[in-house]
Amino acid sequence: MLLVAACAGGRADPYEKVGDNVYVPESRVEQATGGRITGDGIVLFGSKALDDDRGGGGGIGVNSFLWRASLDTISFMPLSSADPFGGVIITEWYTPPESPDERFKLTVYILDTRLRADGVRVALFRQEREQGEWEDSEASPVARTELEDAILTRARQLRISSTVR
Repeated sequence: MLLVAACAGGRADPYEKVGDNVYVPESRVEQATGGRITGDGIVLFGSKALDDDRGGGGGIGVNSFLWRASLDTISFMPLSSADPFGGVIITEWYTPPESPDERFKLTVYILDTRLRADGVRVALFRQEREQGEWEDSEASPVARTELEDAILTRARQLRISSTVR
């Protein structure tokens, strides 16, 4: 199987679609399959350099600017799990001090290796306490969009500060 993948030849576009709106650079596909039989050998933890707008390197499988911006933006919430290779961040339930009968939970999906506006999606969950029990409630789509915008703004700031040095 590996031999067949290594002999596949070049594709016209440098990205391979691996899911809905998720494109992975060919170099990442080669890394995932163990490198090339002839050439670079086995590549571990993203040691190949990527373009600045992809923010790669450092061993994560998603855009590093979007990843760090997501963690910065939701840092007030306790984390349940964070998968830098899959690009998924899940928080625990968070109750704002000003509204103790309401709580929120987030799942952030980083969908691209490039810094793009459609490279991040936030799923926002909300519950309200009624008669001592937590019940699912409608989350504001505006709040979800504002979170995505805040993550993108922070990612742009991180990218700009990395190029200024």
